[in-house]
Order: sequence, then structure tokens, then C-alpha cells
Amino acid sequence: MIRTITILLAIALFLLFSIPLLIMEWIIGKYNMELKNRSSLAIVLWAFRLCLRISGTKVTVLNQENVPLDKAVLYIGNHRSYFDIPLTYVLVPRPTGYVAKKEVERIPLLKNWMCNLHCLFLDRKNIKEGLKTILSCIEKVKSGISICIFPEGTRNRVNDTFLPFHDGSFKVAAKSGCPIIPMTINNSADIFEDHIPFIKKTHVIIEYGKPIYINELLPEQKKHIGSYVQSIIEETYFKNKDLV
Repeated sequence: MIRTITILLAIALFLLFSIPLLIMEWIIGKYNMELKNRSSLAIVLWAFRLCLRISGTKVTVLNQENVPLDKAVLYIGNHRSYFDIPLTYVLVPRPTGYVAKKEVERIPLLKNWMCNLHCLFLDRKNIKEGLKTILSCIEKVKSGISICIFPEGTRNRVNDTFLPFHDGSFKVAAKSGCPIIPMTINNSADIFEDHIPFIKKTHVIIEYGKPIYINELLPEQKKHIGSYVQSIIEETYFKNKDLV
């Protein structure tokens, strides 16, 4: 319980005392957007690493060399924990926007930092607004910003299972031509969700798959791209299950 309280306190203090930083970042962005991207990324990475250190989480990363360093990508991952975001964000080599549910946009200060990091908010109940979000993702990728989507649409609450991957998530890669990077996460729910409200030390495995270019796939794979990428992540997940 001490870890849970400490992390909640750390998050609250960071958001509160980062208000001057947000003002400074806003000013920087008026004159040098690239510098703002780098500085916002550095600040949030520091906060995420602090939370992971407090939680006592050990992370093993496999095949990170599969992530291209010279271009924006679409990360696609399975999703079981709130910790999936800091766990994977500390590994990104370039500015990366995560697609979050619309409800998160209501949280003051957190929303500001997420916007600084090019995150986008998806209204899952409004198809028209959802399409606008996907189009914004495509524009960001074309401008060099990577995007991360958890295509199950919500956190899966059942161990060793997967919700269907929504095909709409993959339009970002189809329309921009960027590679899809499968991102398989093992055991992240053991940090918190499997025993709420306690945070405990645990071991998480994150493995990056080889880049997938939609235009190089077979017609059947393109038609069912969600199922195709999901099968890759499922296979990797069960391969790594005994490593945690």
C-alpha cells in the first residue's frame, strides 16, 4: 500500500509543480516547436521513470532493434494495465503520441502534458469524431511523430486473453505508409490491476516485433489486418509467458 500512496503522491506533486514548466513549454513552442517536443518528452520521461522506480518494476526488453530510428511508426500493443503507457513510453526513440479514451481529456494538467506529447483523444461512442482522431494520427505520422494505439479499445481485464483488435486502428499505417510495430506486453497487470489497490514489485516483458508494411502483405492479410497483427502478438505473448 505504501507504493500505491507514494506513486499517487508523486503524480499529484508532479502535476501541481509542473504548472510553471507547462507555461515555459508553451512559450518555447511559440518559437521552436522541435525544442518543445524534445523538452516535453524529457520531462515526462523523467516522471514515468520515477513512477516505475517507485513501483519496483523490472522490465526486460526484447528485440528493440526492430523499431526504426529514422522514421515514424505505428505501435500496436495488447493492453492490460494503466502501467502499459509509462512502461512503453520510456522506450520510444522519438516523440510519440498515444491514443487515449476521450474521458482522459477531462483531467486538468494531465491533458496539457498529453497534448504536449502529441497524444490524441478518441471518442469511442462517436464514429464521426473517431474518424477525425484517426485522420489526425495520420497527419502526425506524416510529420514524423510516431503513434501508439492499443486496438483492443480498452484494458482487457482477463489474464492470458485478448479482445478483438479493431481494424480501424490500422488505417494510420494504411494511409501514411508507416510500418506497424507489434508490441507485446507480458505481466503488466501484475503491477497493480491484478491486486487493486496494491502496487507490488514485478517483472514485465516487452517484445517488439519486426516492422510490418501493409502494402507488402497478402490480400487476405490486408483484409483482416487486425486479426493478423493480433495473431503475431498472441504468439509472442505465450512464447514469453514463462519468462516473467
